Amino acid sequence: MVAITLLTSALLATAALAAPSSRDRLQSRLSRRSSGSHLSTPNQRITDKGLTPGLTTEATTGYSSNWAGPVYNAAAGTFKAVTGTFTVPTPAAPSGGSTRTSYAASAWVGIDGDSCETSILQTGLDFTVENGRVSYDAWYEWYPDYAYDFSGITFAAGNEVKITVTATSTTSGTAVVENLTTGETVTQEITSTAALCEQDAEWIVEDFTEGDSLVPFANFGTVTFTTAEATTSSGSTEGPSGATYIYDIEQNNKVLTSVTTSTSGTTIKYV
Repeated sequence: MVAITLLTSALLATAALAAPSSRDRLQSRLSRRSSGSHLSTPNQRITDKGLTPGLTTEATTGYSSNWAGPVYNAAAGTFKAVTGTFTVPTPAAPSGGSTRTSYAASAWVGIDGDSCETSILQTGLDFTVENGRVSYDAWYEWYPDYAYDFSGITFAAGNEVKITVTATSTTSGTAVVENLTTGETVTQEITSTAALCEQDAEWIVEDFTEGDSLVPFANFGTVTFTTAEATTSSGSTEGPSGATYIYDIEQNNKVLTSVTTSTSGTTIKYV
């Protein structure tokens, strides 16, 4: 009996040593992000759904493997800034998901990346859940470069967050993330050799890329962008209700999101 007890204790101790702690998982995730594996990419449209990219006079519903949300297409040089405010959700594993898998999604605002596929100026917040543990990362990106994390700002479910990108030229701009609940704000000036077209404005929940593939997509619940505006070169503003396209995410022949718009906002739901 003593021998069995000792053997059991030894096995439990070995398992404890082998199992990664939450800190180990966090460090692994941060290491992957710092090495350039996190990438928010242009819209991956599913072209067999009858959606023809280009300008239209009213919103058309389309499907994408990675983007959900409204996209406003206009003439080149139109958009100079995009902003939106949302409540930080609590992500969960999708139905049938494994506790051993890390699931994630990202909410962001940006300029370009749809009809203009060569560059995107964007900033947003990732939501990640693994074995019930939730974490959040604020980031900025000028595609085709990868995403960089902000430091000096924290988040919790229920916080109100405002995110803004501004193009000061086609090759320079700023990204701002404000936690309106805590009063924390971070700002980053960015430059790039990949010039913006300044013709797309978007408010998006994305299944982003890590390494060479999309991350397992989290059940993010609902993200509602309020006070959502895109500022034009003439100083006027446009909202999601004027969007050219409304995209839903479809993966493995299953639609995973539902998007609605209003004059000053958009609601993106996981379904």
